[in-house]
Amino acid sequence: MSKDYYKILGVAKSASSDEIRAAFRKQAHQHHPDKQGGNTEKFKEANEAFQVLSDPQKRAQYDQFGSTFDQAGMGGGAGAGGFSGFGGGAQGFDFSDLGDIFGGFGDIFGGGGRGGARRAARGTDIQVDLQIDLKEAVFGTEKTFKLYKDSACDVCGGNGVEPGSKMHKCKECGGKGQVQQVQRTVFGAFQSMADCPICEGNGEVPEKKCKQCGGRGIIKKQDEITVKIPAGIDDGESIRLTSRGEAGPKGSRAGDLYLRVRVKKDSRFRRENFDLYTKKNISFTEAALGATVEVESLDGLLKMVIPEGVQSGQLIRLKSKGVTHLRDSSRGDLYIEVIVTTPTKLSKKQRELLKELGV
Repeated sequence: MSKDYYKILGVAKSASSDEIRAAFRKQAHQHHPDKQGGNTEKFKEANEAFQVLSDPQKRAQYDQFGSTFDQAGMGGGAGAGGFSGFGGGAQGFDFSDLGDIFGGFGDIFGGGGRGGARRAARGTDIQVDLQIDLKEAVFGTEKTFKLYKDSACDVCGGNGVEPGSKMHKCKECGGKGQVQQVQRTVFGAFQSMADCPICEGNGEVPEKKCKQCGGRGIIKKQDEITVKIPAGIDDGESIRLTSRGEAGPKGSRAGDLYLRVRVKKDSRFRRENFDLYTKKNISFTEAALGATVEVESLDGLLKMVIPEGVQSGQLIRLKSKGVTHLRDSSRGDLYIEVIVTTPTKLSKKQRELLKELGV
């Protein structure tokens, strides 16, 4: 029985080549055998239909003779045309014109083919811990440190070419940057495109490789890095320095450097979001009568008024003496917990006075 390839792909007989290609992509994604819920038979049918309808000559003969056109006009059976499905077509399937139609199945069908864009190479990202103290976190600071990493060769500028040497078209791939490869799987042989192993996808090779880096464009060296730490940053937060990570191959973009900030503990203060907490010991007399005392802060010594009758454990707030907000440069508050120190040794006179006061 003659198969209706247009119906299999869900397109009209007047469909353009782009519409046929798009319909097959959809069918391939839906029915691929490696995908959950996939259907091998429907995948075979969709592939068979596409192999015919995507070829102008085969399509014209199919429109005239139906799906038996290979017997009527081409000879050799379906296998000779390479569109017979999984069941024994000696040529296998050539998906190289389709780009990355299989998405997550790219490891089976190769790197995307001539129609797919090559993923731009770049260097590796680096993460480094950077330690600062609490005051630096509150007010911000600038830090300079050294990092031993892959860097662009300072002789060739990272392109791997000896200065004064020229670039030539790669003979292996003819300057295309990609070569065809065949992978054999349980479903048959598949053709795909891969980066040329000689020019590494560039399409050109140097007349002479850089002597300093051996043509890699990368050398290991110590890099001095200066970074501004914003006021208000907290422990565990990261700063991203674009293109300050490992150098990329052959002059491509470097990776990024992520600085994870580690704030050293300060025994005097405790941070909660943008507020700071500390303690102040005062005497029994100061608590009873009130006083003006000096308290420690990250801004230096500050004067604080102790109200009469303050209780031990009570918090007194000093506005805008806490941590700087990252966005608007305003500041949180400083809270002082009052600790009333009870005298342990009293003279006879002091005892009598306290008894007289009745407190």
